Amino acid sequence: MTTHTGIAIVIGASHGIGLAMVRQLLTMPQVGRIYACSRQALLSESLTVLAQQHPQKLQRLSVDITVEADIVKLANEVREQDQQLHWLINCAGILHDSGRNIRPEKRLENVDTAQLEAIFRVNAFGPILLAKHFLKLLAHDHPATFATLSAKVGSISDNQLGGWYSYRASKAAQNQFLKTFAIEALRRAPNLTCLALHPGTTDTALSKPFQKNVSNEKLFSTTFVAETLLAIIFGTAASESGRFLSWDGSEIPW
Repeated sequence: MTTHTGIAIVIGASHGIGLAMVRQLLTMPQVGRIYACSRQALLSESLTVLAQQHPQKLQRLSVDITVEADIVKLANEVREQDQQLHWLINCAGILHDSGRNIRPEKRLENVDTAQLEAIFRVNAFGPILLAKHFLKLLAHDHPATFATLSAKVGSISDNQLGGWYSYRASKAAQNQFLKTFAIEALRRAPNLTCLALHPGTTDTALSKPFQKNVSNEKLFSTTFVAETLLAIIFGTAASESGRFLSWDGSEIPW
């Protein structure tokens, strides 16, 4: 929980929930600067317009979270300007990619090593490497939050349907990484809140191929999701760190 003016960084900021997060953060007086980061951050028309409208508050930086050297470079770029970071929000994720023939597995025979690795690099390895290289910026005397978008399908105890091997397992791994990081942060960064957040089914490119069976009232806009998740991020204290929360604030079993 934070009440002072601070610095935020959004990963996966060029589209979808990440872009909506940036838009919402720009309206919040308690946020003094925002780093909007993604592979396409410098090419995104939406981020370009926002940066022109908010030149003092928004800065775009390029990063590929599947490359650890990129994350190191990003952390150094932020550190050159700010000695503290107060909110790190990771919105990067992958479920499918037609260009690389990546799609959710319907049966065991569809499991493929290359696809497993590609999805784990983004959904599982990326978040924990962000934690590794940004911990020092998040460890200070003020409250701070490390939040990463997970998914309810990553819950092992909630799995009743099967399928989607790579995505489910990568999100379960992300959750375990987050929980373990939260435990270590109790000692190394006691003011840090670590959260895994389920946004619900959101109207983005990630969910587009799977929306036909989702009712309108359960298909959320990116604006709604950004608002609800930021309410959780800004309203959760370090004493509640290490939780897996849904968009409505309810606890999801690991």
